[in-house]
Amino acid sequence: MRRSAYVFAPLLASAAVALSSGCHRADPQRCVDEHNVVVDPKFCENLPPGAISSGTPTNHGGYYGNGGIFMPHMYRNYYGGVGGYALGSIVNGGSFTPVPGHSYSTGGRGMSTSGTSRGGFGSSFGGGGE
Repeated sequence: MRRSAYVFAPLLASAAVALSSGCHRADPQRCVDEHNVVVDPKFCENLPPGAISSGTPTNHGGYYGNGGIFMPHMYRNYYGGVGGYALGSIVNGGSFTPVPGHSYSTGGRGMSTSGTSRGGFGSSFGGGGE
């Protein structure tokens, strides 16, 4: 009986380490406008963390106001949080600055972009429904 305790403890520790390090899903990263509405990721391509880009008439990133004056939308990346997995939805609970040490994915539920995958077991054990 004493031997089973010596075998069980290392197995339990190994399982805990594997589960804590290999199955972490990346937090979402989405491109949002000035109203925190998820927009096409093309508006935030190659945008450094914390930077803001503005739309142009060429990329249809704005609208024409009174008198025909072009009013650009402002775009930036949004890290983490909840909601906002589809174009046109609103994000909240996250930040405009990435947290050091976290991994972020630009794809996700309902989004048409591909993301960065981190983890060890794949989709069958990852806990997600993608």
